[in-house]
Amino acid sequence: MERRGILEWWKVRAGGERSDIRDHRRALPRHLENTDSKGLGLYGRRIPIACLAVLTLLLSSAAQAGIIGPDDKLTEDERIELLRGLMSEFATMKVPVARSKKPIEFYPDGTFNPKYWEDTAKQMGAAAKPGDKIQITKITFQGDKLLLDINGGITSGRKWYDRVQVTGGMGGPQQQQTGIDRGPSGNPTFGTYIVVGFRKPMENLNSSQVKKMLAPIMDFDQRSAAQLFTETMSPEMQKAMTDKKVTVGMTRDQVKMILGASEHHGRETTKDGTETEWQQYGRPPGKITFVTFANAKVIAVKDQYAGLGGEVH
Repeated sequence: MERRGILEWWKVRAGGERSDIRDHRRALPRHLENTDSKGLGLYGRRIPIACLAVLTLLLSSAAQAGIIGPDDKLTEDERIELLRGLMSEFATMKVPVARSKKPIEFYPDGTFNPKYWEDTAKQMGAAAKPGDKIQITKITFQGDKLLLDINGGITSGRKWYDRVQVTGGMGGPQQQQTGIDRGPSGNPTFGTYIVVGFRKPMENLNSSQVKKMLAPIMDFDQRSAAQLFTETMSPEMQKAMTDKKVTVGMTRDQVKMILGASEHHGRETTKDGTETEWQQYGRPPGKITFVTFANAKVIAVKDQYAGLGGEVH
């Protein structure tokens, strides 16, 4: 009777359909351990200690390879303060940031790779340009990294239940699976991700310190976009912006900030095969400025004066 109880227990635990237990006696293991057995066993066989050692070694190797990151040393109060001080905060970008599923790296000392950021923005599209307002929509603690979702990150706006399939019929011979297209359940987001790499477990950190670290790329103060944009330029370029004078090397955005929208524009190809674009600013009578661009930078500036009849002097 006791043996039959063990078999019944095994049958229930296995999750199989109920049938004649006598048909399965030969298939049962001979060395089942009961609940009073000592030691670590699986169906009566002990797991070798060497397996545990190998598992420990694999986990250690994974941690060293960066697969499993180190735990941070933040207290619960520090975590709460970081979340309260950074979540849903608005800031104004000082540099272009790409729309990228892979987090773009930034470091606490203010260093980052400007060329990589600019090239990625050209390839993937910009999530924000200098002067654009952004919002931190999510914060994730990753041991020695702080991951920031900017403008919602990149999502399709669809949920798992948008692709639910229902089976038609109630057990009859004919059944049909029909996919229900519920449409997008939310709006897609075209933000990005910025990860602050501390290179060591985070500790003794607050939101004010993080904002100060991010100062080279974004500003949390309420200032005009033009002012923030100007502060990222060289002293020579800042003087030209203050004097409202277009100089060689400026970008289209900088020219637009000085002269506004162009009146006319066109494209030309130089003798050496360089594709250029010229833009005209101003109307006659008065001063007219012609600006020539190549590879998105100013290569020539020419000022002329036109009379009432449009004659250029």
